[in-house]
Amino acid sequence: MTQHSSRDKALGMDRAISRRDFLNGVALTAGALSAGALGGMGFSGSPARAEGTAYPPGLTGLRGHNPNSFSVMHAVRDGTFWDKAGAPEASGETYDLVVVGGGISGLAAAYLYRQQSGGKAKVLILENHDDFGGHARRNEFTASNGRKIIGYGGSQSLQTPSYFSAAVKQLLADIAVDTEKFKTYYDQDWGKKRGLGAGTFFRKELFGADALVKEEEKAADWVPKSPLNDKAKRDLIELIDAPRDYLPGKTREEKLKTLSETTYAKFLTDICGYDPQLVTYFQNSTEGYFGMGIDGTTAADAWGNWNPGFGGMDLGETPHRSMSPSGRLALTDPDPYIFHFPDGNAGVARSLVRALIPDALPGQGMESLALAAVDYGKLDQDGAPVRLRLNSSVVKVAHDGSPDSAKSVTVTYSADGKLKTVAAGHVVLACWHRVIPYLTTELGKEQVEALNDQQKVPLIYTNVLIRNWEAFAKLGISRFEAPSSFWHGASIDFPVSMGDYKFADTPSDPVLLHLSKVPLTGEAGVSTRDQCLAGRRYLTQLTFEEMEREIRDMLGRALAGGGFDPARDVEAITANRWSHGYAYEYMRPWDQYWPDGALPIETARKSWGRIAIANADAGAYAYAHSAIDQASRAVRDLLGHSDNLPAYADFPGPPRDKIGLK
Repeated sequence: MTQHSSRDKALGMDRAISRRDFLNGVALTAGALSAGALGGMGFSGSPARAEGTAYPPGLTGLRGHNPNSFSVMHAVRDGTFWDKAGAPEASGETYDLVVVGGGISGLAAAYLYRQQSGGKAKVLILENHDDFGGHARRNEFTASNGRKIIGYGGSQSLQTPSYFSAAVKQLLADIAVDTEKFKTYYDQDWGKKRGLGAGTFFRKELFGADALVKEEEKAADWVPKSPLNDKAKRDLIELIDAPRDYLPGKTREEKLKTLSETTYAKFLTDICGYDPQLVTYFQNSTEGYFGMGIDGTTAADAWGNWNPGFGGMDLGETPHRSMSPSGRLALTDPDPYIFHFPDGNAGVARSLVRALIPDALPGQGMESLALAAVDYGKLDQDGAPVRLRLNSSVVKVAHDGSPDSAKSVTVTYSADGKLKTVAAGHVVLACWHRVIPYLTTELGKEQVEALNDQQKVPLIYTNVLIRNWEAFAKLGISRFEAPSSFWHGASIDFPVSMGDYKFADTPSDPVLLHLSKVPLTGEAGVSTRDQCLAGRRYLTQLTFEEMEREIRDMLGRALAGGGFDPARDVEAITANRWSHGYAYEYMRPWDQYWPDGALPIETARKSWGRIAIANADAGAYAYAHSAIDQASRAVRDLLGHSDNLPAYADFPGPPRDKIGLK
């Protein structure tokens, strides 16, 4: 039985709450990651915390990437799977298309394939997780007052519809997702009407004293209240309120070249001459957008990430400005950041499932999606034209003969400890790039190397249900950042109301707090890919208990002035661990070919025979519209291109000729 210290008891670590944790707090060590080791690690504890109930959004236990979802492929990777797998059983099932991966890209590929092949194609979607949507994960809670609270555990929003290709716009319209309606669903003035702004929590371990400071329009009005040293205060005020030309005498072209070759950390210290505390203050400010701290993000990219310091440098016409999720001015988005379902892009995934398998999610219109429950028992029904099979890990895809002339593909997958095969006329691999070389022996060395170039960015998206937001109201904030801390900070969830689902109104209402972490553990000067690899290893050893303690400690200290009590006010915690999270996006200084050279994805995503590749990895762009674009391209690779079909975006993100944009 776990013994709790007096500090833990004050934080509420001994309280019985609704948790979704890591094997009930047991660290996943390297040795436990093999299929054999995991077989002996059952879920102990109360039934409320056990896996296997019928409704995944309400499951307790591990969410995100859990052992059941990755144990099979880890065994394949380690070369131990086939030693014990035995001979596969032929299911006798034949489909026009088999999709490997039930995320947004896989679901979109299934929809587009049926649409573009006449609407009668038989499709099977195989997904290794216990829920569909991939990173577009829905979390549901029931507050102590009986109210249902819905949150997102991964893919967040439909960012920047102005960038969407014709193919993305058409698919969203076809599945009844109207982005214009979010202008009504999303209350852009929710915080303003309640007098709420943003704050920064300075931790004593880093800055000498605990202090929550509410930010004002001018840095000079709030920075002096912080525990920064005197020079750092002067420097930060200048950087935000009156940035100088830090590269005087250089031409605009020379400035942009320097900024694209210098990290933002070095920009602050070596070029601006500012106090190193500013590096600590801004260190994780770029992680949410780039998956990399400022020690490995160029100043040019930091400019595109709304970091301050460039207003006096005459860098030319800046991209359109709009409000970012943190409330700061963003240089990358011409649209407001409001295109968000209550469950994030799980709303898009659910719209696709409704269009593919109407019996599983009856109803019409966006408004009904918020509170509608999927009937998971109807996702995989005999005789249905589209079947979505969960907890099924594909381990092999092979053409039945030469890829150039074969008429079918055999797909082998593992489910319930058994190997089965299905026959497919076509296959879309909507799984991670680095998985694909383990599924097939039909690829050349160059394509395998290009596929392995995609090193996913690890992250944790955590939802904390609190019984009310009175502490936030008293402090006058809706969010706060925590520079260089375990968590990046905390924010009240996006104020979205759809149909009968209503967002919190008064401070006495329960709300979700959203917390995130990009676990990068490398040192300065280490490449993004290597930091991501180290971060993923760290993440597999991190226990839920450690995460929960950090949550309660941060909230208790940051919100103490508002009367928040972590032992009393925390009602539930859901941790969505994504060991393989964001698709890796090319960036300087690690990718010297960016933005002008040939890209690895151009080689990696090439189709062969009857098999095509989708997923956001194929666009090197970690956004839902990229996942849909790559699904569109994959289906066209299989069925042929036509002038009558809407165009997809064949670039990894916004135009590459704009400095600071990705």
